Amino acid sequence: MLDFLEEIFSTLKQNKLRAVMTGFSVSWGIFMLIILLGSGKGLENGMEHNFAGSVKNSIWVYSGRTSEAHDGLKAGRRIKFTNEDYDLLKRKLSGIDNISGRLYLYDNLTVSYKKDYATYEVTCVMPQYSKIEVMNFTKGRFIDHLDFKKFRKVVVVSQPVVDILMKKESNPVGKYIKLGGIPFKIVGVFEDPEDAKSKKIYIPLSTGQKVFNGGNRIRNLAMSTKATTVAENKEIEKQLRNILARRHRFSPEDKKAIFVNNTLEHFKQAQGAFAGIKGFIWIIGIMTIIAGIVGVSNIMIILVKERTKEIGIRKAIGASPASVIRLILYESVLITGIAGILGLLLGMGLLFIVDKVIAKMIEGGADQMNYIFNHPQADFNIAITATLILIFAGLIAGYVPAKRAAAIKPIEALHDE
Repeated sequence: MLDFLEEIFSTLKQNKLRAVMTGFSVSWGIFMLIILLGSGKGLENGMEHNFAGSVKNSIWVYSGRTSEAHDGLKAGRRIKFTNEDYDLLKRKLSGIDNISGRLYLYDNLTVSYKKDYATYEVTCVMPQYSKIEVMNFTKGRFIDHLDFKKFRKVVVVSQPVVDILMKKESNPVGKYIKLGGIPFKIVGVFEDPEDAKSKKIYIPLSTGQKVFNGGNRIRNLAMSTKATTVAENKEIEKQLRNILARRHRFSPEDKKAIFVNNTLEHFKQAQGAFAGIKGFIWIIGIMTIIAGIVGVSNIMIILVKERTKEIGIRKAIGASPASVIRLILYESVLITGIAGILGLLLGMGLLFIVDKVIAKMIEGGADQMNYIFNHPQADFNIAITATLILIFAGLIAGYVPAKRAAAIKPIEALHDE
């Protein structure tokens, strides 16, 4: 076996350019497949990050101004939501799991802890809100129904708020911070999966309306649905528009009276677009692999042609056709195997470097990268499978000309020019 390998390496040394060109076509095919798959995964991760902040079947409703006259009322009316809208939708709207009103304290309240302070926007929500917006709790809990019912002054904060105001506190739960000079007890700390740097503060909507003179106002509404398809979610959206249109006396067709963000619809659209991109990536990758296989096949045909006399001499001194075939196949497999693994390692290595560079960019403040291209990586099993397929293809590519060469009679081979 060692003599056999030594003979193969000796042959490769005599034809360095041919061996390099064969290896390059194989390496390039695997390298491009890995890069394309990794890039596709990076785009997919960026797309999914856009929807990481809320459940996929959520609907968000924002008030606007009427753009057309309706029911004897002029266009340009401002639609204002109240607690009654929440109660009405909770009773009348079918197909929803959770619903919450939201109210923003727009004045960017001064939030303080001991001698440290900063200004943040505070959002007033209902207990169900934690099932609509995704939050990863590291300590404590979210606002509960007793907090809401009894107008408790409790607050839930994101981790960056704690890091800024309460650096020395290992567990801020149970501590009091002041919102606009009013003490609120921290009951939970969470991380935002969509934006780890976001500074969010939530208090019960009932408390916010009472303490900060919010009356019965609601700025917008958020809900999660039981829908599993876009059509089902669109039907819920249609019901919602009709209910609110009757209550506020605007046309259900007036798209500017209220704005509805149907997350499931956008998510499915993004998935469809990405499926097309993914299919295109696979087509390009497979075509690149095929090009590598064709290159190997062509070079192996040339190899056998160049070595016709050598093969004739081998057969003249007693070499069997099987040994001739084996010699050429081993050479083909050796080249494609080494080149394929090299292309695999280079591709995976480049993706690793790009991933680290993007991570550094995000740490440096380029948060938008999270939403565009993030964590590019190729499935290692797919990469290995592609490499093995290419090696097998190299085996087939070498077998056809090798079999033809083994069938040549020694006298004909020796006379070949």
